[in-house]
Amino acid sequence: MKFLPNHLTASFLAFIVLNSCTAQTEHMDSNGPTYQADSVSVTKPASVVEIPTPSGFFRSAKDSGSLTRFLRALSFKEDNTVYLFDGTKKWNQSAQYAVLDIDIGKRDLQQCADATMRLRAEHLFKTKQYDKIGFHFTSGDLASWNRYAAGYRAKISGNQVSWVRSAARDTSYANFRKYMNLIYSYCGTRSMQKEVTPIPLQDIQPGDVFHQTGSPYGHAVTVMDVARDSTGQPVFLLSQSYMPAQSIHVLVNPNDADLSPWYRMENVGEELVTPEWTFPPNSLKRWND
Repeated sequence: MKFLPNHLTASFLAFIVLNSCTAQTEHMDSNGPTYQADSVSVTKPASVVEIPTPSGFFRSAKDSGSLTRFLRALSFKEDNTVYLFDGTKKWNQSAQYAVLDIDIGKRDLQQCADATMRLRAEHLFKTKQYDKIGFHFTSGDLASWNRYAAGYRAKISGNQVSWVRSAARDTSYANFRKYMNLIYSYCGTRSMQKEVTPIPLQDIQPGDVFHQTGSPYGHAVTVMDVARDSTGQPVFLLSQSYMPAQSIHVLVNPNDADLSPWYRMENVGEELVTPEWTFPPNSLKRWND
């Protein structure tokens, strides 16, 4: 169960339950990271872009927009342990290939869908695309960064949300992080349905998401990078957070150790199997801009 801020009533508790997750073209040159057999020491990649592509696959220049550059530039922690929000280690330490150097927060908020929203919002904030930063509460009400930055705060009456100006204007990053905590509390996989649109796998780009709602649980992961072969067939990297809130991490491929951490889907109607979740066919989606 996600944290319920004191200024919002318990009428959103039913919404929050439905938002949670639960278990279920660039070549690397000769000076880049090296990878050898498990018995020999390896040089680990320091960022997403340093993860070597499979033989015959190359990062595509057409995917080199600002969001792709942002995701590829994200760095990894030297400690490859996934920690929970309270500082304890996650029980399953076999799902991650690498851990992103992004804070978790100190509350059980930044779970699965929240991590996808965090990556999207961080990019939009960094590139000053403030008008695009906004997410719908599970109630259907839009919570925009511009409104929050202007000093408006959500007030609840029953299941109705109103916005009251009760704070000074504050466009700082620190206030943006407070806004994101609000988003984590009242948005999730169910509300994400208003934010994303299904797309065909062939169109996959960094920043897209695999997304599934459920009753009561769903999950979402972010496409961190894409590479293609000479025919245009894609392979891709995925990242996730999970429940409880935990380090955002790039996933291993549990079904293809030779391809891991890259994923490939070859058949129409194919499920996507990740270490802790299996997405049904047609789960690939893109954020609405």
